[in-house]
Amino acid sequence: MADSTSPPGPKTRSEDSLELNGHLERMTEDMENISAQLTWMAYDMVALRTNPELWRSMQLLEEAHHKCSVAVGGDPLQEPAPIDTPRTQM
Repeated sequence: MADSTSPPGPKTRSEDSLELNGHLERMTEDMENISAQLTWMAYDMVALRTNPELWRSMQLLEEAHHKCSVAVGGDPLQEPAPIDTPRTQM
């Protein structure tokens, strides 16, 4: 029985346009996600520079999270990664 779909061959202009639109939409979504991440990174940096005690609080939270993860089922032999302190402006 014959297949009713078009035979394989070169793409039409509308197919190319649809494919291009899909790629552009994905790229736009990716850029929006990156922009949101960069915005939060900038916000965090400003918050850390204006309140240095916040950095220490974040370190304590990360250490507590690691301890909880190990207690729940993580590898007890794995050492937590060292946390770098932010550079202070002179």
